[in-house]
Amino acid sequence: MTRIVVLPHAEICPQGAVVDAAPGASLCDALLAGGIEIEHACEQSCACTTCHVIVREGLDSLPEASEDEEDLLDRAWGLTPRSRLSCQAIIGETDLVVEIPRYTINLVREEKHG
Repeated sequence: MTRIVVLPHAEICPQGAVVDAAPGASLCDALLAGGIEIEHACEQSCACTTCHVIVREGLDSLPEASEDEEDLLDRAWGLTPRSRLSCQAIIGETDLVVEIPRYTINLVREEKHG
């Protein structure tokens, strides 16, 4: 299992979190399975930037971003050279440290009710 350390985020995980994930999963799927409610407005089809994360450690272990991902990242709030769309970042064997940016391009976040 690969260990993913999620840095504290004021709304999503104020204390930070640690998630274990199987290599081969997308970073977005791993975060969601670990209870981290990261936004993913396009249902992980590489059509928006709401699942944008900053990979603080372990970036080199991820496959390179596609041209489509790079084009979308240009629109992401808080873009850095370590930015990835979590729906496109496939986890390997190396542990990761990720930061979820404070904002996304979504103006209104849909809350789950049930």
